Amino acid sequence: MPGRTLRPSDHNFTIIGIAANLIVPRNRHYQYGAFMNNDLLYLRPNIQVEPLFDQWYAWPHLIPPATAACNLKERHLKIMDSYISAPQVHSAAVRNPKMLGGPFMDFGGKRVEEVKALRDETKNKRGKLLDLARDLGELDALLRANAKGYSLHPLYERVPEGLKGYVELAYDLKNNPGFRLLEPLIYRSDYYDTSTQSLMLSLISADDRPFVLSTPRLDGDGCLHLRWPFSDSRVDYLFELKTKPRMLSQIQDALGLTDEETIRLKPLLTDEPPPPYQPYTGDGIRWRYLGHACILIEAQGISVLVDPVLSYTYESQLSRYTYADLPDIIDYVLISHNHQDHMMFETMLQLRHKIRNIVVPRNGGGALQDPSLRLILENTGFRNVYEMSELERLDFQSGSITGLPFFGEHCDLAVHTKLGYLVQFGTSSLLFAADSCNIEPRLYEHLRKALGPIDVLFLGMECDGGPFSWLYGPLLFTRMERAMDESRRLNGSNYDQAIRIVEALNCKQVYVYAMGQEPWLGYIMSLKYTEHSRPIIESNRLIKECSEHGVFAERLFGEKEILIENIH
Repeated sequence: MPGRTLRPSDHNFTIIGIAANLIVPRNRHYQYGAFMNNDLLYLRPNIQVEPLFDQWYAWPHLIPPATAACNLKERHLKIMDSYISAPQVHSAAVRNPKMLGGPFMDFGGKRVEEVKALRDETKNKRGKLLDLARDLGELDALLRANAKGYSLHPLYERVPEGLKGYVELAYDLKNNPGFRLLEPLIYRSDYYDTSTQSLMLSLISADDRPFVLSTPRLDGDGCLHLRWPFSDSRVDYLFELKTKPRMLSQIQDALGLTDEETIRLKPLLTDEPPPPYQPYTGDGIRWRYLGHACILIEAQGISVLVDPVLSYTYESQLSRYTYADLPDIIDYVLISHNHQDHMMFETMLQLRHKIRNIVVPRNGGGALQDPSLRLILENTGFRNVYEMSELERLDFQSGSITGLPFFGEHCDLAVHTKLGYLVQFGTSSLLFAADSCNIEPRLYEHLRKALGPIDVLFLGMECDGGPFSWLYGPLLFTRMERAMDESRRLNGSNYDQAIRIVEALNCKQVYVYAMGQEPWLGYIMSLKYTEHSRPIIESNRLIKECSEHGVFAERLFGEKEILIENIH
């Protein structure tokens, strides 16, 4: 596709649509397991990797013991009990588009005995976590009944035994009582049990995957279930096999596989090397859209990857960048917030051996709804994790990364683990606002004064997000009124909010992203837009308004490559 260049004097962007050669030919032939003893083998590019917590898809709230305990009790066990009682109700619900993302198992009404066995095993093994969930509820009830503005000191002796020494009681300035979890200490307790963690590997050949947050992963044919904690060094060895081949005997020894596991691994290997990565070597900036909120920026020998979420490589009608299109070294990974479509273990574990530094929002408040992202990463084996505050800047050769305030999209909860990022190379600036909702336009006026105008804005406009209970419901100890639940949603900006950001920052280019539209994201996003969907209507209005005023605007989908020239 020919490039299109913007010509206004203050624009220096070349827009390129790439039809990358990422599609696996239909007639490619793999001889599963037909390897010679000394053949050098790679992990195939279409190996789906599902990180699991007791066989449920692992997302950030399933790592900290307190949020894991609440989700185990209030989400996993309740869904399993419901499915065992009425499997056909679940089967009908998952076929109803209006029920997408709901608490329904996608087993077609079958495998009831396996689900029952998983439920019973969970109850048997996870008594400590279930006790922790109970104790958190009792502590909340204790404070609501007895903390009336007077000293909290007498209540410490009434804190449930399992929480003593792990929580601090406190009021806010309006005498509302609460507690602070000592997260670093809890990770060192028996509550943090890495035996909950494992990896499920299997072949994938199409975008269609069932929604994973409501359906556990059961063992089956063609799957290799590796019961390793996420921090295990074997995880890195395994994913290095994508580009660093080894003989089968070496792989078996290094990974400690049984003969049966090795037999299951063989179909997942190939002797065909991947194409070499071609890094950007120009004088400007190259950024690539890899789907959803994932952007790869390369300039001056530095690579920055924002909110990593990627597709695997297999035959598809929609061209896309995949894991094969990432550099051998990623200098900085930026995580904007702690939601499962921005902090995804499935991607992060596969990239860990490539990553030099990870930047996350600073948080150490110990609030149940706001676990520390740094602690989550460090306790799952990631190193060089750096916390950043609002308006704090990290400098590197030829550029910088600045953390920016991020309002909204968290149901009005006191959540501080969220940042936008301003990435600068020379005089060029790219602002990644993620799912920011412009509920207070004066914020962006202040940012303009502090930072100057912005060249490129990336903004999420999923303005019909799920209700409070969809994500945070398991953390509630008292029932929320339905109207209240519906009013507090996981919303990004609508048109009115988005255009005021563009105007305040005097943006030269605007890209709507993080919309969850790519077909390979259905398993985590459960979104099905049409031209009548509000996020599409609102983002279309933004694009039209920007275009009418000489600002290039586009809603990103699939893949995109942009070259920015003259960054000095």
